[in-house]
Amino acid sequence: MMSVSARKIRAARTSIFAAVTLAVAKLATGLLTGSLAILSSAIDSVLDILMSAVNLLAIQHAEQPADQCHPYGHGKFETLATIFQALIIAGSGCWIIYEALQRIVEKSEVVSPSSGILVMAASMTVSWFLSRYLRKVATETDSSALEADSLHFAMDVYTNLALLAGLVVLTLFDLAWIDPVMSLLVAGYILFEALRLLRRGLGDVLDEQLPDQVRSEIEALIEDHKHDLFGYHNLRTRRAGSQKMVDFHLTVCKHLSVEEAHNITDHLEQRIADQIQGTDVTIHIEPCRRHNCPGRQECPAQRVRHSHDDDDHPWWEKVES
Repeated sequence: MMSVSARKIRAARTSIFAAVTLAVAKLATGLLTGSLAILSSAIDSVLDILMSAVNLLAIQHAEQPADQCHPYGHGKFETLATIFQALIIAGSGCWIIYEALQRIVEKSEVVSPSSGILVMAASMTVSWFLSRYLRKVATETDSSALEADSLHFAMDVYTNLALLAGLVVLTLFDLAWIDPVMSLLVAGYILFEALRLLRRGLGDVLDEQLPDQVRSEIEALIEDHKHDLFGYHNLRTRRAGSQKMVDFHLTVCKHLSVEEAHNITDHLEQRIADQIQGTDVTIHIEPCRRHNCPGRQECPAQRVRHSHDDDDHPWWEKVES
């Protein structure tokens, strides 16, 4: 069975191959027809090649284990790739806006738009299937780089649909201005996606907390054991590419042995890691500081709710170190 790392790399290589094929077809058709819309889409496909190559390198480096220089792993290689992609996409969007405005001023015409319609329709179909494939692999492997690539090809589907509509209108009604106008719409969408990707990348670099949904899952897992614990606080989360870092303070009965407290943290760390893929959990244990402590036997946190009649020990005493 293929490993997670191998599946990521294969998906990234497939993305590069598809981007090269689309770029060549669009560029040839754009030069033949003189359509700025198709040339704009060709430039976007060329950038797809570059960004897919960057994603491949980022995935290969991010999959490397932690070392002395990078004790938290290499997950932020994916973050750097995301920021790089965002800047490149923004630059291409600005270039398309400039060319579209120039085309409107000069009133340049498009020739042979019917050829462009066929190419854009084929490109849209390929991008749709590729986006679904990358999304599937990204979900199964929890790869943020492949997810970004999937979103980018999905964006191509919608932009190509807009360009295709523009070419159809041009063919039916001979409206020369529709081509640069559709290019402006595409450029606006590209800039929007660039800003979204840039914000996501900068959020990782600045250690922004994980989404509320993920934090709620973590809190729910801790709450599942609330009857065995006194509570928790200082929950902090951040992301490094596809890796998620979680740490919090856990309050337990001060009469527990070091081994029992250690087993509690092991149990919770494993539960969180099993539920939320790619999570690195660190738990700081704190003793209960109740002034009127009733002692271990009467401690509320020791009254374990057994799920089976033959359970004679708390779950933390059954965890293997």
